[in-house]
Amino acid sequence: MSGMLYLCATPIGNLGDMTPRAVEALQNVDLIAAEDTRNSIKLLNHFGIRTSMTSYHEYNKIEKADYLVGQMRQGKNVALISDAGTPAISDPGEVLVQKCQEEGITVTSLPGPAACITALTLSGLSARRFCFEGFLPSDKKEKAQVLAELKEESRTIIIYEAPHHLVRTLGELQETLGDRRITLCRELTKKFETILPTTFSEALSLYEREEPRGEYVLVVEGKSLRQKEEERQASWQSMTVEEHMMFYTEGGMDEKAAMKQVAKDRGVAKREIYAIIHGKGMR
Repeated sequence: MSGMLYLCATPIGNLGDMTPRAVEALQNVDLIAAEDTRNSIKLLNHFGIRTSMTSYHEYNKIEKADYLVGQMRQGKNVALISDAGTPAISDPGEVLVQKCQEEGITVTSLPGPAACITALTLSGLSARRFCFEGFLPSDKKEKAQVLAELKEESRTIIIYEAPHHLVRTLGELQETLGDRRITLCRELTKKFETILPTTFSEALSLYEREEPRGEYVLVVEGKSLRQKEEERQASWQSMTVEEHMMFYTEGGMDEKAAMKQVAKDRGVAKREIYAIIHGKGMR
């Protein structure tokens, strides 16, 4: 029978967050696939784990996934760990999970720390609906596309960022999204953990005076329904009634339905739109 893949969450800073179940799994599997074996050996030594390790990271994730799947086909159990947190979240582990599913190999997850959820619960922003973006793309064109999508996102947004890119990212977010509320979460669960509820402009002002240090999770307020409505109203006001009508009719609406929608958008009676469209002026 094939072995199994265990996704083992590891501490994001505080070793006390390692679960007994994860320790037991790491002790009992045949092989541990680690994002950085030099980093993970410290964790394993702390808990007295002597299981063999192999590297599994962004630059070998395809060929190494094939190797690990081969090991599991032979009946070996493999545990996957990242440098910190839950494997497969903003992490090459998702490739290995996909390959295991394709091959019919059982995958189980041992829950534990995740920086994105920890930051969200500390942010003071809405946690009912949220989206996780991870690190923004490095490619300029791709990043611009992602930022454009985030501009219209009404859910709370979670982004990861390194200290040396923080100011640039805050500036790009403010330029695209406007000056929204943001909570900056730094060094989560560690000695110098910092939770800073602020705004883009205030954060940029702060980091003009102070150098960012540590890894950051940015929790950003989504676009409010009120803000969406205000922008929608503003866009209609910049159009003539004829242009407004054309917006809907070119989208497939018939004239009657379009007049009704234009009247609703502008907060006027349908007969007023009818009068303009048919050259009778406002009444």
